[in-house]
Amino acid sequence: MDIVNLGLIYDVAVIELENGLHHVAVKMTLTAPGCGMGPHLVMEAKDRIEALEGVEAADVEMVWDPPWNQDMVSEEGRMKLGLI
Repeated sequence: MDIVNLGLIYDVAVIELENGLHHVAVKMTLTAPGCGMGPHLVMEAKDRIEALEGVEAADVEMVWDPPWNQDMVSEEGRMKLGLI
């Protein structure tokens, strides 16, 4: 299951730079604040975004407000998880 369908991505902003490339800013969360995967997921997201064509840089910020809950999972994600 990807982090988008899990509802972990709260905001994405794409800013076009003067050189024609883009800066991407992402706010994301985890299913629980105590999850030890947080730093790994932030770096993985940053690395993958920066690998996209046309992206010069990315900032990924971990946020906790609003707290994640199962209602944030997409319909596709719910189907994959057997929640519907």
